[in-house]
Amino acid sequence: MKSYDFLPIILGSDENAYGNVRLIQEAYQIKPLLLCTRLLIPTMNSKLFDLIQIDRFDHDTVFPGALLSILEKHTAPNRKIVVIPCSDYYAALLSRHYSKFKGLIGNHFISEALLDTFDTKDKFYKLCEKHRLDYPKTIVCEPHERERALEQMDFQFPIVVKPENSNAYAYLHCHFEGKKKVFFFNTKDEYLLMVKNMNTSDYKGKLIIQEFIPGDDSSMRVINSYSDDNGNVRIMCLGQPVLEEYAPKTLGNYAAIISRSDMDIYQKVKTFLEDIGYVGFSNIDMKYDSRTGKYMMFEINPRLGRSSFFVRAAGLNMIAALIDNVVYGIDNDCIYSDKTALWTNVPNLVLRKYVTEPALSAEIKNLYKQKKVLKSLWFKKDLNLKRILRVSRYYFGHINNYRRYYFNKGQAVSTEMRG
Repeated sequence: MKSYDFLPIILGSDENAYGNVRLIQEAYQIKPLLLCTRLLIPTMNSKLFDLIQIDRFDHDTVFPGALLSILEKHTAPNRKIVVIPCSDYYAALLSRHYSKFKGLIGNHFISEALLDTFDTKDKFYKLCEKHRLDYPKTIVCEPHERERALEQMDFQFPIVVKPENSNAYAYLHCHFEGKKKVFFFNTKDEYLLMVKNMNTSDYKGKLIIQEFIPGDDSSMRVINSYSDDNGNVRIMCLGQPVLEEYAPKTLGNYAAIISRSDMDIYQKVKTFLEDIGYVGFSNIDMKYDSRTGKYMMFEINPRLGRSSFFVRAAGLNMIAALIDNVVYGIDNDCIYSDKTALWTNVPNLVLRKYVTEPALSAEIKNLYKQKKVLKSLWFKKDLNLKRILRVSRYYFGHINNYRRYYFNKGQAVSTEMRG
């Protein structure tokens, strides 16, 4: 395999983007092209990619023309361009404008029509009903219904409240006091205080109000998959998050994941993806409900997850699965990950303190002893002094974040007690 066979273009600059850059370097020893509006800490001071920064690149009015210009510039005979979005809004932009890039991009993305069936949580739950997938009891609240929405509630406190898409541009760029990716409330008064603050912002999206599924972070599950252009799932990896992040802007993001294997979940998700004709990368979040023994679906994201490097810890390379299929025409049977390993975005000190379930704590300790632990941002081939200092500050800054923001989610402690 030679470097001129393909050119990978990565959209974004977060942990997901850096993880994908690293996967390309490990598998093919080439530099991808990274496009973004600005560099975030995970990709700063890296020598693994060529960078193009584009002002307002994530805006609908800028994206199509800017990407088209770059594609045309880098098109060459006998070379395929593969584009990898690292956020929901880049994935959505590709789906909406794909016809403009016809013949220039080697890989495909889901249609805008399919995206429209699950790009918000309320739409996804309708899709779950159609395909007999379980999901939490839910109220979908329009902006004008926020203050009286709880009158419809047929479940008990505590509750979980989320914007219809916490990764959507509209929510990411709105501002109000106490803003979080996801809220946990024990009382109606707590909820109404948040609504009062939200109503001062320009966020006009829906709210999703759900029953809280019992269990701490380790009750969550995540599956990353790749589906080829014919909608056949080619690779799947299941992970069990053992700890999530708790700072307001990243609350709910996975901080550490142990890769698992469960053929029942694999088959259920594979059937779902193939039934809806899914194409490309997918990232599905769910939670195990100990009361029913069922997995409750939360959402599907049309790209690899921010924590998707946990798949690499399990010995698989999701980007290589894409490249091998799109560029080299390799059509393998579906690969189901069955290895156990740990991916972490936080120091071991944090895991030792905040992963309190004895069996999980012991397993994590053993994985460290066996050297089956991988961290996205620490890559030996990319550790110059500036990067070491910057990533160290970012990495060890999690210690203070947990000290300040951590709460026992399994007990759904009130927001007032979290401060």
